[in-house]
Amino acid sequence: MARDRLARSLVRVGAMASKETRHIVRDPRTLYMSLGMPVVLLFLFGYGLNFDVDRVPTAIVDHDRSDASRALVRALTASNELSPAGEEADPVAALARLRRGDATAALVIDRGYARDVLARKRVPVQLLLDGADPTLANQVLAKADALVRAETQRLAGPELARQAPPVAVHVWTRYNPAGLSSLFLVPGLAVYLMAITAVLLTALTVAGEWERGSMEQLFASPIGRFEIVAGKLLPYLALGLLEFLLVIAFGMVAFDLPIRGSGALLTLLGFTFLVGMLGQGLLISVLAKNMTVATQAGALSALLPSLLLSGMIFPIENMPVPLQVLSRIVPARYLVHGLRGVLLKGNGLALLWPDVVAQVIFAAVVLGLATARFQRRLA
Repeated sequence: MARDRLARSLVRVGAMASKETRHIVRDPRTLYMSLGMPVVLLFLFGYGLNFDVDRVPTAIVDHDRSDASRALVRALTASNELSPAGEEADPVAALARLRRGDATAALVIDRGYARDVLARKRVPVQLLLDGADPTLANQVLAKADALVRAETQRLAGPELARQAPPVAVHVWTRYNPAGLSSLFLVPGLAVYLMAITAVLLTALTVAGEWERGSMEQLFASPIGRFEIVAGKLLPYLALGLLEFLLVIAFGMVAFDLPIRGSGALLTLLGFTFLVGMLGQGLLISVLAKNMTVATQAGALSALLPSLLLSGMIFPIENMPVPLQVLSRIVPARYLVHGLRGVLLKGNGLALLWPDVVAQVIFAAVVLGLATARFQRRLA
């Protein structure tokens, strides 16, 4: 008897999923929003958001005008990370460039630079920075410091350069040795885009049924509320998994995103995340019963938390304690951490199981709430 009830329930879920699939196929906007828009946005954000130091416009104030001062300028600008933006007569004119935004940095070399270099004296060189963007300023400062150290070692002469320093630090950068910001940003962007599209897709389903008046037909049928929720969820889950794999594949092709870990674990992380976000959208649509309200609530509940509290851009450890606690209920936090672990570090389930468990708990809670709040009545 119980087996027959289960079989009938599965048939009703399948019928509901088939109905929802036909709606998706007939609506090209749904397919574009789930498959086309994330790829387009990942392309734009992936290339538009770039924290790498490259071709930073640098004004040059060379009071010495010697071969040694020109060699210093070449040493700082040869790699194109600092790019010459023209010469100025004095630091005041260079600061005016920084104020106008024509330059981000200004290198000031005083008179007597060549004389002091030949005399092995301590030579002061000024680097003026636009600190309005502290992240860029710190990166430029670190890069300029490294270039000046290399030039100082060259000027010290071959004999002194060959001498080993008393303390030597050997740096070995793992997982992202080139320091490319795309490898840091693309996994987070993938999560951010998936969160928005997944919530919006399902936030419009039940709300659309209420507005179209087709909810009365569902109430007249023998299908139960859990079967309605499951039937509406399954087609979007399949579509979301396809979107997830498409975004990861695009990241591999366009941004050389590596996959150093298990593909099965990657799929598991994406699956549990999508179930939770689709369930969140269903809960919103059940509560809203209006497509406009459901769209606004879905966008706000997915957009801001996934952007600000997931660790996608800002480290969670640097946030105030209340926001760190709040971020624990944001599923995007766990997928961002999991994706970076699998894609960049090759981590396995032994290290990432807390992320999977947290996403499963979130999915169970939102689906339970969506089912409980879905009432078989029109008022």
